Amino acid sequence: MRNPDSQYSLEFFPPKTPEGVAKLRAARAQLAQLEPAFCSVTFGAGGSTREGTLATVLEIRDEGLPAAPHISCIGGTRASLADVLAQYQGHGIRHVVALRGDLPSGMADAGEFRYASDLVAFIRETTGDWFHVDVACYPEYHPQARSPREDLDHFETKVRAGADSAITQYFYNPDAYWHFVDACAARGLTIPIVPGIMPIASSSRLARFSDACGAEIPRWIRRKLESFGDDTASVRAFGLDVVTDLCARLLEGGAPGLHFYTLNSAGLTTTIWQRLGL
Repeated sequence: MRNPDSQYSLEFFPPKTPEGVAKLRAARAQLAQLEPAFCSVTFGAGGSTREGTLATVLEIRDEGLPAAPHISCIGGTRASLADVLAQYQGHGIRHVVALRGDLPSGMADAGEFRYASDLVAFIRETTGDWFHVDVACYPEYHPQARSPREDLDHFETKVRAGADSAITQYFYNPDAYWHFVDACAARGLTIPIVPGIMPIASSSRLARFSDACGAEIPRWIRRKLESFGDDTASVRAFGLDVVTDLCARLLEGGAPGLHFYTLNSAGLTTTIWQRLGL
């Protein structure tokens, strides 16, 4: 049953082809029936999809759903980011996801901001409390962090800079999430930390994503997925069971909501949402 105090949201990425635009529109039409709290839209490295992010955000907003663009500070200047913020303010957008972002291959200059905490501080300095600011966090720790303490230090700096809430990298071990939440609470960090949820559609794609972002696939899940080979139906059925159980355990434990990485598809997210009774 849906908890009225919990927040359930979706993430999309800006499509790059006319076919991708049509696919995302169809997915959003289906997902809109779930009445998500907001839809976030990712931002390409070095601004490669900045215009696509804006176009997608405005289209979502015009469909009647709250939209939250990702804003990356890597490769940006104070002037360019001030322009982006002013543009979103001008369109009446009140929610952003502030990220450091990844340095694109071949780009030597990271820009005027080194960390996401610098971006959060700049958003507050420039726009006050206009935006609700979400930041990212990593229950299994950021792959570039030298230690768990350093990773928590960076997260605390983002919170102290003015973040309102956080969305985690996806994970499949709920103990990692609760350990992270407890570690944050011990530092007096009490903002909502919403679990990021990745439905499982393809074992090879999941392995590729996880290797890139540092998210652990528990051995029993990885081996089970490998055993299905090219049997896509079995992969999806097993993935639905695993992820639905994960979500149920998180919500029963008191997680403040769920944020689904949809990969611009509606089917798996809709099924999990319905199984949970949301």
